[in-house]
Amino acid sequence: MPSKKKDEVLMYKGKMLLRKGNEIYYGAPGTKYMVVFRITDSEKLGDLDISTKVVIELRTNSETNSTLIKQAERDGLYKAFDIGFFWLEDALENY
Repeated sequence: MPSKKKDEVLMYKGKMLLRKGNEIYYGAPGTKYMVVFRITDSEKLGDLDISTKVVIELRTNSETNSTLIKQAERDGLYKAFDIGFFWLEDALENY
């Protein structure tokens, strides 16, 4: 299995997907909005941590003062990604 370079960035649908601790950031630099997924609870499944509660936040994409636009909580990362990706696309198209 090839090793991952430190400067590689995971991309999904043309936007960066970055993880820092229990937070996952999704969005493109220079756009007006981004989504933050905050894992608030997880459980062990063998040697893996499985996310059971995730808070989704649609925020303005500003380095100095990010403002919360929408917030929700979902069970599991899949359901959280589903709503978060929709919120971001909708916000970028309509606001």
